[in-house]
Amino acid sequence: MSTKFFMFLLPVCLFLTLSSSSIQAQEKSQRPSPQVSAGDNMGETKISINYGSPAVKGREIWGKLVPFGKVWRTGANEATTFDITTDVKVNGQLLPAGRYALFTIPGEDEWTVIFNKDADQWGAYNYKQDNDALRISVKPETKGETAERLTFFVLPNGQTEANVYMFWDKLAIGFQLTPAK
Repeated sequence: MSTKFFMFLLPVCLFLTLSSSSIQAQEKSQRPSPQVSAGDNMGETKISINYGSPAVKGREIWGKLVPFGKVWRTGANEATTFDITTDVKVNGQLLPAGRYALFTIPGEDEWTVIFNKDADQWGAYNYKQDNDALRISVKPETKGETAERLTFFVLPNGQTEANVYMFWDKLAIGFQLTPAK
């Protein structure tokens, strides 16, 4: 994914954060990192992501608050969940329909995105690699603007493709979904 695309996408996504009905506050809104969700449909596939949305609050995020090289829950509080209603390909690799915990291993030059079968867990404290359904590698992109809160977006591109993005601080990562058929 090109830097020009991300530069175009960031202001659009920040606008959607404020105005989209697909990102909704949930019952746990009293937390400093409120639970929110993002999602959309790709053809017959419903995609939803539920996560705790921490804020930067002036902190150094990458390499400090979120260390490089360690499994991160990719949000706050409970593990972030990623739900899909049909089999999909994630950056070309098969991921069966289901509910997964979405973890990442941040790196300075490359991230590992992990779809783990144990979706109901707190943070990454009980993470077990043996339960991974899929791991993919993605390249982080740094941005000029700061996203104060961690935010996910699911952006469909017609019936046969959707892109999932995570923005926080001055960093974005993304991956592509396509039908498995």
